[in-house]
Amino acid sequence: MTAEHYLAFDLGAESGRAMLGSLDSGRIQLTELHRFPTRSINCQRHLHWDVYHLFEQIRLVLENLKQQDFRLNSLGIDTWGVDFGLIDKSGHIVGLPFCYRDKIFPEAAKNYLQEFSGNELYYLTGIQLLPFNTLFQLYALQKENPGWLELAEKILFMPDLLNFLLTGNKVTDLTIASTSQLLSPISRRWLPGLLERIGIRSQLLPEINQPGQILGGLSSWLLAEGLPELTVVQVAGHDTASAVAAVPAQGDSWVYISSGTWSLVGVELDQPVINERSFRANFTNESGLGNTIRFLKNVNGLWLLQQCRKIWCRQKDLTYKQLTEMAEKARPFALFLDPDDPLFLNPTNMVEALADYARQTGQTAPEDPGEMTRAILENLALKYRLVIDELEALTGQNFRVVHIIGGGSKNDLLNQFTAEATGRLVLAGPEEASCIGNILTQALAFGQLKNRLEIRETVRQSFDIKEFRPHSPEIWEKARAEFKARLAEARQQAGSLLP
Repeated sequence: MTAEHYLAFDLGAESGRAMLGSLDSGRIQLTELHRFPTRSINCQRHLHWDVYHLFEQIRLVLENLKQQDFRLNSLGIDTWGVDFGLIDKSGHIVGLPFCYRDKIFPEAAKNYLQEFSGNELYYLTGIQLLPFNTLFQLYALQKENPGWLELAEKILFMPDLLNFLLTGNKVTDLTIASTSQLLSPISRRWLPGLLERIGIRSQLLPEINQPGQILGGLSSWLLAEGLPELTVVQVAGHDTASAVAAVPAQGDSWVYISSGTWSLVGVELDQPVINERSFRANFTNESGLGNTIRFLKNVNGLWLLQQCRKIWCRQKDLTYKQLTEMAEKARPFALFLDPDDPLFLNPTNMVEALADYARQTGQTAPEDPGEMTRAILENLALKYRLVIDELEALTGQNFRVVHIIGGGSKNDLLNQFTAEATGRLVLAGPEEASCIGNILTQALAFGQLKNRLEIRETVRQSFDIKEFRPHSPEIWEKARAEFKARLAEARQQAGSLLP
């Protein structure tokens, strides 16, 4: 058999990558073709995504592929969730897509929840109340710039927007649509009333496809410019859904952590979990490949370390490897913090934000980068334990294994801390899970694979998975108790987005 070749574009909040996947005899081999910053820009007091830069990076890769001597079956695109662009009747993009970290959204979410019931919204959508959810973004846009919405014909989420620029099709897929807080997790259909009651036409909502459908070929104008003839597959457009599809798991007693700028901690279910307890715990029900539910919580992941590094590098260039090596030797448990505190959403200076948090909670912030790096990683691991405990309580299941996938799975120190904090076996890898899920969903569309179980078997056959086991349960159990106590105190002082 000859290998089948597929191209994945996986765009994260910090960087994007183009990955060639070659599937042969039940194994997949990856070749990175291009990596680039995704690039947000400040314009007129708002933070936007430069979608034209993203599209040019895709075109650059496709132009370079003309020189290859193999046949490429298709391409697929996955990105982060919630953010969107607006397309007018002529096929032009109205403005630039807002970045979910724009400072306007927390206030808009607060105002929305004063006008409408958060409890009702959760029971309708099953989606975690986060200040940047698509519904809150649209509410903000309707208040600040309704002219954009008047011009628009369709709302397209980020992968859909790029697919539209490639093919001219104005459709979405179930996984990315489910991040919007505009979809029923039971019927898997739009809830048009949620738009209409804030004065926005529900006709803006696009048709929803299942992931794994062939969308079409490149538009004629791209072919006229010399790009190769290619099929575009609508994969699981939400990068976490693509990553979860590639978890190399067996059985059903496992949880996943999709680790990167964000950490998505969850479990794969057949049906959503929507009740008062899941509402208060702020869990979300997003759609996955094969009509599954990704029941999870968003944790503000390596974003804290990424932003600290930017500040530290102003004085001295420090790689993530160097910071991790320094953290291994640093004093343990120097600071307890909640990674999801609003202070850390998008501060001008993350190091100062962490110092402010320490002062507000009666602690002393580490000044040494190694010690601060260790504190961030320790607290991420402790937060994972808290979320996994909640998952067990909400689902009635016991989870024995933690699968860590995505770029964060490369951080062995965080993986070991996770094993210590959770008291469970941690299996780390593959790091390019979103690309792998993207590629293998394309293979599914072409009939090369039958279902998500075959996808996972292919992943297990193709990649080495590292094991981490807990060694210091008493020390970490003591730290967990202090972590929980400090979080409870901080939340009592600060209040919550929840009503």
